[in-house]
Amino acid sequence: MYGIILAGGSGSRLWPLSRELYPKQLLNLQSDKSLLQSTFERLKNCTDNIVSITNVKHAPNVRLQLSKLTEKPFVLSEPVAKNTAPAIVLASKFIMQKTHSDPVIIVVPSDHLINDDEKFLSTVKKGEELAQQGYIVTFGIKPNYPETGYGYINTSEKIENGFKVKEFVEKPNLETAKQYLNAGTYFWNSGIFMFKASTLFEETSKHAPEISKLSEKFDFNKSDEIPFIEFDKMPSISIDYAIMEKSDKIALVQLESDWNDLGSWQSIYDISKKDEEGNVFVGHVLDEGSKNSFVYSSSKLVATIGLEDTVIVETEDAILACKKDKTQNVKHIYETLKKQNDNTHLVHKTVYRPWGFYTVIAQGEGFLTKIIHVNQGQKLSVQSHNFRSEHWVVLSGTAKVVLEGKELILSPGHSVDIPLKAIHSLQNPYREDLEIIEVQKGDPLIEDDIIRYEDIYGRV
Repeated sequence: MYGIILAGGSGSRLWPLSRELYPKQLLNLQSDKSLLQSTFERLKNCTDNIVSITNVKHAPNVRLQLSKLTEKPFVLSEPVAKNTAPAIVLASKFIMQKTHSDPVIIVVPSDHLINDDEKFLSTVKKGEELAQQGYIVTFGIKPNYPETGYGYINTSEKIENGFKVKEFVEKPNLETAKQYLNAGTYFWNSGIFMFKASTLFEETSKHAPEISKLSEKFDFNKSDEIPFIEFDKMPSISIDYAIMEKSDKIALVQLESDWNDLGSWQSIYDISKKDEEGNVFVGHVLDEGSKNSFVYSSSKLVATIGLEDTVIVETEDAILACKKDKTQNVKHIYETLKKQNDNTHLVHKTVYRPWGFYTVIAQGEGFLTKIIHVNQGQKLSVQSHNFRSEHWVVLSGTAKVVLEGKELILSPGHSVDIPLKAIHSLQNPYREDLEIIEVQKGDPLIEDDIIRYEDIYGRV
């Protein structure tokens, strides 16, 4: 068996904690491991052969997180987001070409919370038997309340280990969700699939011929890269719309384990430990008289009085406050910020990189100031900038600076100027973490203004 982890989502409903460049699958929401890392470890119980596919902008962080769990993680990078159908088809082709076989493949999202790994494994084994028989298997969750935030799957007759699928239905309104619950034949759509690779390609050829034809142009025997020019021609469509809703080879296996897609702050509240008044407080929170509320503080004191059924989430640069039953609408705020080109949808003030992290502490017209933290033994890429010059001051640790081929060793209090278009690198080959202040001057001041020449993290 082979596994594919879909790790390219934006997690917009968990804004402001989740951002486009650091989405929920990279966050540690319930343990010391991220949702991505927990997904990888869960899948390791089923197979050692795991491929992750993600957007190119998330690939360095995905690779970094998985490298803490396995020596050589296989990470495919989509040059542009095209939804799940092209991602699954190409990742499956990658597996077939690399293995010269026709394996059973399980596809899992990277942002689900499942605690009962044993029951998850037993469900997967049942699905594997159906996949070997030529079914595309989807895993459904028996609903225990009328949820309006999930898609549903309606089943027909029972078969060995599961049911035949009658139809996929969209997220319903409350009245319709109640009808689905009472009918007893509907399941929540978990977004987990399993199939033989040949079955997927047959059904793709039949129901999504455009994807099938375009996928023939990709040859992973020659390169592990997904070329932008060819991939950009792919339609942007989910696997549900492209294949699952059209195929007559779909079977459903009921997921025996617990499951939560952590798709909203309401769902985070539901799984969290509560106090006597039904509250969940995370971080520096001071409360008086609130009930059934969720308050999350990441950096500041949040003081609350007399709240009921309310969600408050504080980050360095944004605060969300809403009624608990309105958390599905957070996505609308995220989309509005995106349309307005407001960077609070895109990135936190603190941004994590493979070498460490940086925090934006001030910015204005023509300047931007950061604190850059470089972990011991790490180094930034050899790079240059077309639109900005930089000034570095060492706060703590020792910096090795390579500037136009010359090496400089800087201790706390020392500084260096990086001129426009100069080739340079900041390195920390020492046993102590390094912190510097960086002042950028120029226009525009954007993260994309980086030309990389060498990089130990594979970003060239």
